[in-house]
Amino acid sequence: MKVEIQFDPSLDEPVVILRAPGPSSEAEALAARLREVTIPKPFTVYREREAVRVSRDLVLRFFAEDKGVSCQTGMGAFSVRQRLYELEEELAGTKFVRVSNSEIVNLDRVTGLDLTLAGTIKMTLEGGTVCWVSRRYVKKIREALGL
Repeated sequence: MKVEIQFDPSLDEPVVILRAPGPSSEAEALAARLREVTIPKPFTVYREREAVRVSRDLVLRFFAEDKGVSCQTGMGAFSVRQRLYELEEELAGTKFVRVSNSEIVNLDRVTGLDLTLAGTIKMTLEGGTVCWVSRRYVKKIREALGL
């Protein structure tokens, strides 16, 4: 099988064209697998008057602050123009999990867990940021982490 990649900056999302010499079950199976793949879109975040595109992999957490929502990355904190419930819906089924009424955490960026406190979990993220899992979300987090 020959694979070719072409880059087109005018596209908003990737387009895959599958060419085959004729109909076949292999081509149909490959097309079905490609349809299942979803490429996460980067977030648009803001710092002062500047809009920045941030890959989901770089996000540590989203948190409520001063009547708004912020996004924390290794590059610092940015403001987001979405509400936490909107982000939670958009990120459903990913490694982002709601840990309290005011915070959504990227589980891929968790470096430590302290389970010694009764009823809560202390999470340490990359860079030393500490988050607390509220009692309401402890069961959900334990299931997501397989604890």
